[in-house]
Amino acid sequence: MNVTDLLDRAKAQGVMIATAESCTGGMVAAALTDIPGSSAVVDRGFVTYTNEAKQDMLGVRAETLNAHGAVSEQVAREMADGALRNSLAQLAVSITGIAGPGGSEFKPEGRVCFGLAVKGQPTHVDTVEFGAPGRDAVRRAARDHALTLLYTALSAGA
Repeated sequence: MNVTDLLDRAKAQGVMIATAESCTGGMVAAALTDIPGSSAVVDRGFVTYTNEAKQDMLGVRAETLNAHGAVSEQVAREMADGALRNSLAQLAVSITGIAGPGGSEFKPEGRVCFGLAVKGQPTHVDTVEFGAPGRDAVRRAARDHALTLLYTALSAGA
């Protein structure tokens, strides 16, 4: 997937993009803003590494974090919704996961949850199990998956 094509589609549709990232630490926003002219469609990126940041910057509810943990589709949904609510964007992607090392029996290394919010539509969430190829590989794979989610949404006319 070509990031320039993603940005061109967003520009042609008049769509602004926001990102809400945890385990990727801004890698999606960086991939988008590496391209000259991206300021026409990239509104902002939120790096919310801690639970407190997720709550303060995106409005993720403490109840959701307590009930499901930071690495959950429920939190990914609230992150994506919060990114839309707290930006000028019409399209937002969120990422929360366990890049490693570590994890647990219930939340293994390589589990990453994504949210995709489009103004006026229900927010889509999914979880990808990338396995344990190492922290860098998980983070890169999560970045690429998020970019693909944005591209797919724009291809569908988000």
